[in-house]
Amino acid sequence: MIKMKMVSLIILVISFFSLSVSTYANFNNGVDITWGGGRGKIEEGGELLTLSLDKTSGSGFQSKYEYLFGRIDMKIKLVPGNSAGTVTAYYLSSLGATHDEIDFEFLGNVSGEPYTLHTNVFSQGKGNREQQFYLWFDPRLDFHTYTVVWNPQEILFYVDGTPIRVFKNNEVHGIPYPKAQPMKLYSSLWAAEDWATRGGLVKTDWSKAPFVAAYRGFSADACIASAGHSTCSSSPPKSSWWTQSLDPAGAQKLKWVHDKYMIYDYCKDNRRAPPPECFL
Repeated sequence: MIKMKMVSLIILVISFFSLSVSTYANFNNGVDITWGGGRGKIEEGGELLTLSLDKTSGSGFQSKYEYLFGRIDMKIKLVPGNSAGTVTAYYLSSLGATHDEIDFEFLGNVSGEPYTLHTNVFSQGKGNREQQFYLWFDPRLDFHTYTVVWNPQEILFYVDGTPIRVFKNNEVHGIPYPKAQPMKLYSSLWAAEDWATRGGLVKTDWSKAPFVAAYRGFSADACIASAGHSTCSSSPPKSSWWTQSLDPAGAQKLKWVHDKYMIYDYCKDNRRAPPPECFL
């Protein structure tokens, strides 16, 4: 009886730590397709997920779990050809009026023109922290890895391991930071021809539909949140993302991206009053 109790205790401990940091490599285990009437599909035994958009509807999925800090990786191959008016969104969000959110959004374009990568950070329902980039490759031709590292100190956005954006925790200066609201991962492919391509000047060519985006390699090395508590709250995880920040080489790569590929920065928009973090 004592031996059986010890075995049960060991299983319980192992189960707890397996929940503390979760890693998925299979869409069947990690996500649910939530809308689209069959336009979202999981194929190849869970190794491939596709979303499609036609004139009737787009499609989307969400993670099975909520996270409170972590590293999220996804390989995405964006809609090929003329994708004007389409948006492929890939983001973390707590939803609600005072939600936190970390956004990647890919704004389609006409054939031969670059996608716009739109990023944003919301804390306690307030966003307007957009930064936009062109990419240094064609994201329609192959899969590329888009990563969010979210820890108590900062949020880092990566493309194929190259940092493109950092949002630091500046709560000491009275600036809200996403740290208390668990977030799920969401992705969707939807129509936004009224604003997505050159402010709505270029409309969607529906003769090219269905538009299809493809996903592979979903990995969530993250703290799972449940019933208002994070499985990492009792002790910090040993994963490197928990304390990750840019080293000097990473800072140089970030500068390279900003110098060559950034096309919009909310801190430099003279038409809007910049948020307080822009002055730090």
